[in-house]
Amino acid sequence: MDRIDLNCDLGESFGAYRIGLDEEVVPHVTSVNIACGWHAGDPLVMEKTVAMAKQHHVAVGAHPGFPDLLGFGRREIKASPDEVYAYVKYQLGALYAFAHSQGLEVQHMKAHGSLYNMAGKDIRLAEAMCRACRDFDSQLIILALAGSQMEQAAKEMGVPCAREFFADRAYAPDGSLAPRSQPGAVIHDTQMALDRVVRMIKEGKVQATNGEDIPVQCDSICVHGDNESAIAFVTAIRSRLAEEGITCQSFGSFVR
Repeated sequence: MDRIDLNCDLGESFGAYRIGLDEEVVPHVTSVNIACGWHAGDPLVMEKTVAMAKQHHVAVGAHPGFPDLLGFGRREIKASPDEVYAYVKYQLGALYAFAHSQGLEVQHMKAHGSLYNMAGKDIRLAEAMCRACRDFDSQLIILALAGSQMEQAAKEMGVPCAREFFADRAYAPDGSLAPRSQPGAVIHDTQMALDRVVRMIKEGKVQATNGEDIPVQCDSICVHGDNESAIAFVTAIRSRLAEEGITCQSFGSFVR
């Protein structure tokens, strides 16, 4: 692999509340996942975030979540596949309005928080999200956790899918993300995270929490822009990838 995408969640501020350092991180990534107003974001923030992505020539994607502003979309909500289908389609339409009016395409959809995690393990929810994306735009790419039920559903339904790797998260032996409540689930050691990224790209492997290597193939690395240390981490990843001869570009150019 000689190319990789770097994606980041953006547009999660709303009203008087500012969340994340969007302006600082966007020049360093190649794809952005924009909140669509349910777990975070609002219409004005969406408008500005799309404009920011356009200015920096960064690919735009929808980041739909559960209607859970107070819980930031991280609380599980018992929703039927039909409800999830409608939730995703509704939020895709919201982002499309802002992107289309500024002459941009919506490259992808990446679910947020609990919606992402639940669809990664529940094939019925994964299939509902794939149907929503396919019915909205057959060329829309789903950004899914590598090895998840979401990736499997996309393959079976013929929906374009990009596989995602988390640079700063530990992996369970089954390939899922270790729960944040588990010690060591979030990796704070920059050098360790960088080494894991390079190994994953070059060898297709990552060490799980039990010490065993598990196979991981990916097209995009998730990074964050929550604080100054996160920004430093993103720039460190770009520098390390350049040293390794790996080009950063949006996955829409090589995943279809």
